[in-house]
Amino acid sequence: MSGKSRPHTVSTRRPSQAPRTHAADRADVRRAASVPPESATRDNVTNGVRLNKAIAAAGLCSRRKADELILAGQVRINGTLEENPARRVLPGDRIAVNDRELAAVQEYYYLLLHKPVQTVCTVNDPEGRPTVMAYLPPEVRHLRLYPVGRLDYFSEGLLLLTNDGELAQRLTHPRHHQPKTYEVLIRGSVPETALAVMRRGMRLDEGQALLPVDVEAKTAENGNTLLRMVLRQGVNRQIRRMCRDLGLTILRLRRVAQGPLALGSLKPGAARALAPGEVAGLRQSVGLPSQV
Repeated sequence: MSGKSRPHTVSTRRPSQAPRTHAADRADVRRAASVPPESATRDNVTNGVRLNKAIAAAGLCSRRKADELILAGQVRINGTLEENPARRVLPGDRIAVNDRELAAVQEYYYLLLHKPVQTVCTVNDPEGRPTVMAYLPPEVRHLRLYPVGRLDYFSEGLLLLTNDGELAQRLTHPRHHQPKTYEVLIRGSVPETALAVMRRGMRLDEGQALLPVDVEAKTAENGNTLLRMVLRQGVNRQIRRMCRDLGLTILRLRRVAQGPLALGSLKPGAARALAPGEVAGLRQSVGLPSQV
């Protein structure tokens, strides 16, 4: 850093030993690069969380300020000086900023659940109704996953749960709203006039104007109609309110896709972890780096 002195680092050596110099710390960094600590036996390039994000996630400062602290030589991982903001840290790695140890590195997890009907998309329900949390696999219940978005009580389908707060915030922000695809079973036939209204955009009885909806219709069993609808805005109970205003009766409402994610053949109540490629695609779709 041109023309500026480096911040003083507190020595951790005993008084009888010579004080450490910044050059010695740099040597430690070079040695650590060739012999990774036990907690980093997995490849730190492809696993874990970026160091600057881990510091920001601990609530200490912003990512930009974290970069400054790292480059200023004020951050250690497992006791070793680290000056690379892009270094990836793993659960179990100890991060200290100016000798203050931060909370443990967060282990991020992404779960795709086929939400069943008659469940609510909350962690707890004051009315005592079943919640989606009952369907989490036992091995991930300690991770404090939260539902991203919602499906109403009588709807089913794709629901994402994660503890990646930055991604969840992006996914629920109107600026990053993703197209969501639904299969809607309607009693009887659906007039072409109703489809035309949906496609050009309609106004709900409450006065709210809706964006055009991509909708395709095909005949289903028993003379009913299956609609495939793609929504591009986040309006509460939008499909149910549209069908109500158009005189259509919904027999089943299922979300089958959200952005790059697809429900596939997952059965109601079943869940699976997202594949690394799915996580990368989801993050990129809302303007985040593909890796955490």
